[in-house]
Amino acid sequence: MKAITYSRFGNPEVLELREVSEPKVGPGEIQIRVHSTSVNPVDWKIVAGGLDPLMNVDLPAVPGWDVAGVVERVGLDTTEFAVGDQVIAYARKDWVQGGTYAELVTAPARTAAHKPAALDWAQAGALPLAGLTAYQTLTRLGTREGETVLVHAAAGGVGCLAVQIACSLGARVIGTASERNHDFLRELGAEPVTYGDGLAGRVREHAPDGVDVVVDYVGGVLEDTLAVLAEGGRHASIADGSVTERGGHYMWVRPDTADLQALAELADKGRLTVPIDQTFELEQAADAFRASMEGHIRGKIAIHVAD
Repeated sequence: MKAITYSRFGNPEVLELREVSEPKVGPGEIQIRVHSTSVNPVDWKIVAGGLDPLMNVDLPAVPGWDVAGVVERVGLDTTEFAVGDQVIAYARKDWVQGGTYAELVTAPARTAAHKPAALDWAQAGALPLAGLTAYQTLTRLGTREGETVLVHAAAGGVGCLAVQIACSLGARVIGTASERNHDFLRELGAEPVTYGDGLAGRVREHAPDGVDVVVDYVGGVLEDTLAVLAEGGRHASIADGSVTERGGHYMWVRPDTADLQALAELADKGRLTVPIDQTFELEQAADAFRASMEGHIRGKIAIHVAD
């Protein structure tokens, strides 16, 4: 099968399209014929070696954790799915090696859910990691109906999903973004504010008494978060570990079938969509990485593998 691989840590130039062996299907796993995957910043950070101190990396490796596709085979004692099922997965394993930038991938059944019918393959393949990140930050903070939520980097891959999820929970949402993305945020249900110097004051114009929940998907905004947080408010970040010293949660997304199925149900109810900024072919993975690294992405970058 064809797959994108890398044999050493480095920039996108280390990525190669190669023929590799099909992955074996272990007990409790499913083999997925990949239709689409996506780029998350963690993907190119892993390829660059940034997570080597945290996770074992078995080189040569195939990058990628997002996948949407069709079940090709099921492993021993895997009753959750059947051959032919359309699925999505945050196919993270306990080590980095056999990722989703390939024609076939295996994933533990505990990482997968049935694909939402309302999303096309590109949208479905871009949902798992970013969607779970947004969902788990908001639910861990106990976001409730009637509360006001501030989403930092609201137009990005995680932020644009967090806006929609918070709205589905009945919250009022304020989202930070550049002015060119303000109409985009309004369409998703958020009240936009421009990030940068003076952010706290601009948020206070929308919420004079402060906000109940803050979710940070960019980093470098802790002082602004604390400046607008109401008494008793809660905050979390996926990008700034120092939040734990200031009463916040530092979070790392976990594979979870129930959470992923909840996202799929929101999509099928018309309450969650996945904006796609750009789509690349599998052999263009290096270009997809470069686009992600440049930033200023509205929504997600998809990688098309097969129709």
